[in-house]
Amino acid sequence: MFYRKFGKRALDILLSGLAILVLSPVLLVVAVLVRVKLGSPVLFHQERPGLHEKIFTLCKFRTMTDARDEKGELLPDSVRLTSFGKFLRSTSLDELPELFNIFKGDMSIIGPRPLLVSYLPWYTEEERLRHTVRPGLTGLAQASGRNFLDWDSRLAKDVEYVKNLSFSMDLKVLFMTVSAVLDRSGVAEDTAASEGNLAQIRKEKADGKCAG
Repeated sequence: MFYRKFGKRALDILLSGLAILVLSPVLLVVAVLVRVKLGSPVLFHQERPGLHEKIFTLCKFRTMTDARDEKGELLPDSVRLTSFGKFLRSTSLDELPELFNIFKGDMSIIGPRPLLVSYLPWYTEEERLRHTVRPGLTGLAQASGRNFLDWDSRLAKDVEYVKNLSFSMDLKVLFMTVSAVLDRSGVAEDTAASEGNLAQIRKEKADGKCAG
């Protein structure tokens, strides 16, 4: 209980602060490379739900270009995702700016990954437990399969994490994540294609039940 209320946040501040200082040269180099290879802005910003579903702005390095068709519309993600962008994702370097989200208090090092705001109406009561803790840079679901678990399995892992949150659980997830990153395993080049849209999937299931 003490770890959940006080220790976890204290560790987040300490470790994210140290990581920002130690990794500042890496952050600078990646930022320059992103600017040269992918353009501006260097950072990708998107609103996500955090603790108690409070909305915050998540920051990541961009991994796609702004390539557009003759009508001025953005090309599909698979086309705009370059080999450099794939490298950033496979090594999780694109996630490094989230260290500032952690230091600020929007996120934690370990916790359920923050998903899209549009998904909020589609969680079950059990799945909404994922928002009773701060979202994480990595979580049990990502360490267990990253982008290739189906939605029900991913959200079940989030709930499992929340119900069993402890220092030992966070250590377990951290070691599992390091192993997955070193293997570059379970990383989807096109996240949307690998996981599908939660809102659409849940709506289709609901429509199917009504039709039945």
